[in-house]
Amino acid sequence: MEGRNQTHVTEFILLGLSDQGEQQSLLFWPFLSMYLVTFTGNLLMVLAIITDSRLHTPMYFFLSNLSFSDICFTSTTIPKMLLNIQTQSRVISYEGCLSQMYFFMLFGGLDHFLLTVMAYDRFVAICHPLHYMVIMNPKFCGILLLGSWILSVLDSLLHDLLILRLSFCTKLEILHFFCELKQVIQLACSDRFLNDLAVYLVSGLLGVVPLTGILFSYSRIVTSILRISSVRGKYKAFSTCGSHLSVVSLFYATGLGVYLSSAAAQNSRASAIASVMYTVVTPMLNPFIYGLRNRDIKQALGKLFSRGAFSAYRILSGIC
Repeated sequence: MEGRNQTHVTEFILLGLSDQGEQQSLLFWPFLSMYLVTFTGNLLMVLAIITDSRLHTPMYFFLSNLSFSDICFTSTTIPKMLLNIQTQSRVISYEGCLSQMYFFMLFGGLDHFLLTVMAYDRFVAICHPLHYMVIMNPKFCGILLLGSWILSVLDSLLHDLLILRLSFCTKLEILHFFCELKQVIQLACSDRFLNDLAVYLVSGLLGVVPLTGILFSYSRIVTSILRISSVRGKYKAFSTCGSHLSVVSLFYATGLGVYLSSAAAQNSRASAIASVMYTVVTPMLNPFIYGLRNRDIKQALGKLFSRGAFSAYRILSGIC
């Protein structure tokens, strides 16, 4: 891979969160633990919602899809990071890097749109309760989910196709633990104007519009809650959207923190360390936020565990 006008590369080097091999090895068990907690917690959320007929409502329909998206989102980066630490290799193939970027942007964008759709769902439930089941009918919910998938696919596909037109030089080291779009673009030695334009325009548009929708929904929700006369009624109305508001706040706060840290820090590694918050910590905390604050989820998880324990008992009894 020598030469200034390199047009085809076979691999990139992921430098990870530390230059020290010993420190990299120490990261294995914490990240493995967080990944297993994220995977297990979100999988339990999906299974609990699927198996409990009481949770077959629009809100939990979108929540189960959010949990599925979080599983896929973390699975695009953390397993490769853990593999590199175990094998003491920092190499990722060119095709693997493109695939990782595509699925990372796909499921990250899907999280973004699902949170927006869930905000709209809470807006309809609180501000138009009598028309909730009419507006949020199964067909419309399917359309909202399909639209979220289509927008996410088109966004990630656009950026990946624009990467294919770039030529890369000899320096192919990425100061991150995964193939982050902006850092890959910065490695190019050919004209990257279109790539930078797509990042700022498309990402800005798909970021500002959903965020505006979330802010509008919650402004109307707060207005409606304040009109309720009884304290108990206010608490009940707010409790239906408290978990979602917590997740939205965590999602955007960590994303904003990563953006500000990358803009302020001269070393990109600071951005890589900060990005752990939204790539690992936020998906890990989501099941706890919904599970601890939601009585229906607690009951569904209790039934799921009871059913699993009973099935295990029957299997063991049959064996004995």
